[in-house]
Order: sequence, then C-alpha cells, then structure tokens
Amino acid sequence: MPNSPADEQRINAIRFLAVDAVQKANSGHPGMPMGAAAMAYALWTRHLHFNPQDPHWLNRDRFVLSAGHGSMLLYALLYLTGYDLSLDDIKSFRQWGSKTPGHPEAERTPGVEATTGPLGQGIANAVGMAVAEAHLGAVYNREDQPIVDHFTYVICGDGDLMEGISQEALSLAGHLKLGKLIAFYDDNLVSLAGPTDITLTDEAAERFEASGWHTQFVDVAHGNDVDTIDQAIVVAKNVTDRPSLIIVRTHIGYGSPRQDSYLAHGEALGPENVKKAKTELGWPLEPDFYVPDDVLKFFREAGAKGGELEAKWQTVFDAWKTANADLAAQLERALRGEVPANLPWPAFTEQNGSVATRDAGGTVMNAIAESLPELVGGSADLDPSTKTYLKNCGDFAPGNYAGRNIHYGVREHAMVAITNGIALHGALLPFSATFFNFADYCKPAIRLACLTQLHCVFVFTHDSVFLGEDGPTHEPIEQLAMLRATPNCNVVRPADSLEVLEAWKLAVGVKGTPWVLVLSRQKLPFLGARDAAVSKGAYVLTDASDGNPDLLLIATGSEVSLAVDAKKILDGKGVRTRIVSMPCWELFDEQSQEYKDSVLPPAVTARMSIEAGATLGWARYVGDHGFAFGIDHFGASAPAAEIAKGFGFTADNVAQLALEKFALAIP
Repeated sequence: MPNSPADEQRINAIRFLAVDAVQKANSGHPGMPMGAAAMAYALWTRHLHFNPQDPHWLNRDRFVLSAGHGSMLLYALLYLTGYDLSLDDIKSFRQWGSKTPGHPEAERTPGVEATTGPLGQGIANAVGMAVAEAHLGAVYNREDQPIVDHFTYVICGDGDLMEGISQEALSLAGHLKLGKLIAFYDDNLVSLAGPTDITLTDEAAERFEASGWHTQFVDVAHGNDVDTIDQAIVVAKNVTDRPSLIIVRTHIGYGSPRQDSYLAHGEALGPENVKKAKTELGWPLEPDFYVPDDVLKFFREAGAKGGELEAKWQTVFDAWKTANADLAAQLERALRGEVPANLPWPAFTEQNGSVATRDAGGTVMNAIAESLPELVGGSADLDPSTKTYLKNCGDFAPGNYAGRNIHYGVREHAMVAITNGIALHGALLPFSATFFNFADYCKPAIRLACLTQLHCVFVFTHDSVFLGEDGPTHEPIEQLAMLRATPNCNVVRPADSLEVLEAWKLAVGVKGTPWVLVLSRQKLPFLGARDAAVSKGAYVLTDASDGNPDLLLIATGSEVSLAVDAKKILDGKGVRTRIVSMPCWELFDEQSQEYKDSVLPPAVTARMSIEAGATLGWARYVGDHGFAFGIDHFGASAPAAEIAKGFGFTADNVAQLALEKFALAIP
C-alpha cells in the first residue's frame, strides 16, 4: 500500500534538507539522498537502535553509509533525530570547520560510525563491526543477559560494489556467517558518468548468494514504499545464519527534473530544479531548510526512544556486572582503552635476542595475549610467515566467535578495512598482518585509519630486499616513504628484538593513531642491553669514544647492525662515528629541539643515512651536506647475502662511501 501522508512528509523532510544543503554549498550529491530517503527512513524509525544522547552506547546498532557521497542523507537523519548536530550545521555543509564535511568523518560528527567516501570501504568497515559484535557477544554475553547484541547495517551503491574491496569483504562475511550484518543496495541504475549498464551488468543477488548471503529484492514499484522495506528488514533480521542483502530499486534524484539521470548524482540540482522538485513533491518553496514542527517532533521522539532502549539495556548490564565482576572490569577497561597493569612483557637478552624481528614480534604478542584479551586479529593467509598467530586463543569462525585469530585469506585491502571496523566498534584492539610489499593493497584503508586516528596495529614483515629469492615482485622499496608521508601514521622499523618490544609497548598503550610495525624476515643481531628509546623515535646507539663525532650514521631496521659493523671499520681509520638508530621518524619529529639536537648535533654535517629502501625524505635528517644511501630501484631475486653485496649493503662499502663522500669533513 502507498505511504501514509505523514510518512511521505517525513521522508520529504529528509530529501529537502539534503537538497537545500547541497544547493547552498553548490557542491555535493543530492540524487542518492533523494532516492534512498524512504529506505533510510524505514530503517531509522522502525528498526535502528540508537540513542542521540549517548552516541557511544555500547549496544547500539551500527549504521554505516558506505556510499559516503550521499552524506547529507545521514546528516539529515542525525539532525532530525536529535544528535548534537544543529540546523546551522546542516546549513554549513561542506564548509570550513563544519561538522558536516563532504563525506562522513567519524568523531567529527556525532553519530557517524565510520569515515567513508572512498567507495567500498564502508562495506568492509561494517563487516569489521559485525565481527566485533559477534566476538564480544561470544566472550561476554551470558544466558538471558545479552550485553553485546546488536545489528550492523550498511547502505551501499553501485560504485561500492564495483570496487574490488567489496567482493573481498562480502566473501569473508558470507564465509563467517555474520547473521547480524544487513546491507542495503541502493540500486538506482545510475552512476556518476551515466547509466550503470555502461560498466555494470552483474546480477548482484546472484553474486551475494554465491558468497553465502541471504538476498531480497524490492522492485522499483516498491522502492519508495516504507511498509515493503520494513518487511524486508524484518525478514533479514530473522535470518541468523548468514548476512543479508536487501536490494532496493530506487530513483536517483526522486521527484526532481533530473530523476533517473546521472545529472542528479554529483552536483547541485540548480535553483529552478529545486523549485520544481519541491512543487512535484508538495513541499513549500520557502523557506529553505524547512522542517514542519510535527515532523521534527516525530523524529525527535524516535530518537528519544533510544534513551528508553539504553535504560532497559543498562538494567540488564548492571545485573550482569554484579554477577560477573571480573568480566565486567575487563570489558569496562577495554572500553576505556586502558592497558592492564603489569602486562607480562618478555625479556630479550644476548641469549635469546638475535632473531628476526618478525619472530620477536610474535614472541611479544603471545607473551601479552592472555593478559590482553582485547587483542584480536590475523593475517592475509600468512600467519606462519608473519608470526602473528595468537597461540591458545582459538580461531574466529562460525560456532566459535570467541576465537581471537581471524583468518582473512588473501584479502589484504578488506583485511585492513575490516580491522578499521573492529577498532571503530570499540572494546577491542585489532591488528592485521601481511608482507610489507602488500601495503600497496592496504593503503586506502590505512589512510582512512590514519584520518580517523584509530587505535589499531598493522604488522608488515619481509620488510626489504633482503627477503631474497622471492624477488622484486615481493621486495618493498617505496613503501616506507609512502607510509611516512601519510599523516597520523606512526611507522616503526625496529633494529632488533628489544626495539620490537618497545614498539609493541607503544602500539598497545598509545592511542590516537594507528601503528605500523615493519619487521624483518632475516635474523638480526641483538644490539645489547640498553634504553632502546623507540618512544623518542631515534636515539644514540653507540658514540664516538669522546662523545664528539665527526660522522653520523643514521639507520633503521636491519641496517642499524650494518652501521655498527661499518663503525668498527671507520673507528680503525680514526673516524669518530656515532650510530643513531631511528626506528620512527614521526616520533622523533615530535621531540623537543633540544633532544633532536642532542641526537643529531647541528654542527656535525657529515651525515649518512642507511636504509634498504627509497631515499625519499631522508634529506630532512642528513641535511644539505649529507648523503642518503638506499635503494631507488627495484630489487632482485637472489639469496639475501648476494643482494646485500650486489647493492652495496656491506660494512666495507658503507665505510668506503662515508670516507669518499665526506673526505673534506673528516680530519
């Protein structure tokens, strides 16, 4: 049956808040909010559990707008239902400093669950949230006390489904049988450049079904019908053994002269078309941003119901907490992001410290895993190589969602975006792992983790050309420079097991940014018991005998021990040499000028960096008179020792280069 006049008016309020905001900004995407408004209205007013007064309520349903270009759909709903988002914020859409940026940004806007926009990311984020819900429910819920028991909803568009990350994510979600994940496909048959059939003729239902999803189709005659969409959601919520997809055939730019045209996708409708759309749908032409009082009252009451839902949940939670005091303390600590006191960090010494840094990383993770139950994650089918498997912690799988090891398969892009979703959910510290060269596959999701300043850990092993025989297809060159150039990204390349230990302490304890740990395949010598000041980004490892160096050798990772060996040769030639280990540029840059000058004395201009990767960026530390020794070309397939010799990464060559480059600077 057709929508009631009241429902139609409420849906139109969503539509025209979006239209007016885009028109005022003269920038944005009005078509998707106009077409998907009925779908979103049915979900938000009849099913979604949320509380605008407590946007971080643990047991709220999660809603992700993967089609982030339609952000005004979400902002309209947030404003109408009573989140801390004013009408003035809506009017400031896409403006400097506003709470309504062009694409949704978590933390900037109350109620936004994920930073989306790059298409496909939100789908994978939603999978991560569903993984987190399933895991936390399995760990903490008790009979008749469902502390974590909510749905994750995501709206996606054709662009999301064209991106490869969507297939990675939906495939894994189906495999994991995530029954509380429900996706809506806004199937409007239009993309930015034209009708979708110029590039997309997939049968979405068959694709999802082949990946283990339950699917429904709401045809074009009912794509704006609230009751039909409502019933589809009811059916999806009752399918508990697999995720669900609801395909809703909609009209992009509904009610406007640009309806069903790509011209409605990515630009303001224009003043005349706005007037025609309002006239067509019976909406007042003036004022702009008009919301009838009864409509606002309805939405605010819908939002207020969330407070009642949370209050009921709180009663259950309090009873659960009384009955499970230790478990409750653990959960509440994890929600606060606090590290347990006295974590059992391992010790590395001369006897056990000369190992590959990937092995040291695995040792650290397993030492703290039992005491840090929120640590969950996995690798892209590489845990035997990345050494990131948490022993005795079980595998996350249907029937055992309490398991903490997530097998992602060869799905690097989705793996990191799912990791982001787990972090966004809260109460968990997620990690993911793969070979460093495949950071290229992960980069878009890492970038969003940095933009959102998520607390998660990305472990990359096989960190340089010294992985050897696999050759240049697997040997990273430019990846360090790429990630170091990414804002809010702490990239740590430890020199030995002790630096790995200190890096993991930071990764566990310091929030506000993702941590990237770049680890070796090959064994590295233990560089001695010391204060390995990874937290300061760089420190003096060994110095000239009188503390007044002529030459600074600055290195990271496996090249630090190479620098130590070169120093022995240079010492024999009377060159006073300081070795600086610089595991993290970002942390070093944050230090006081006094500390930075103590490590890299300004008067010492003879400086040489040593790193088996691209030299881009090292100029800031070696200065105008220094020399960056690295690899600005692809690697080779050969044993590591031959690669080191062929590319000049030997102590003799490093010492000789230093003597030649700084002949005038060294007495």
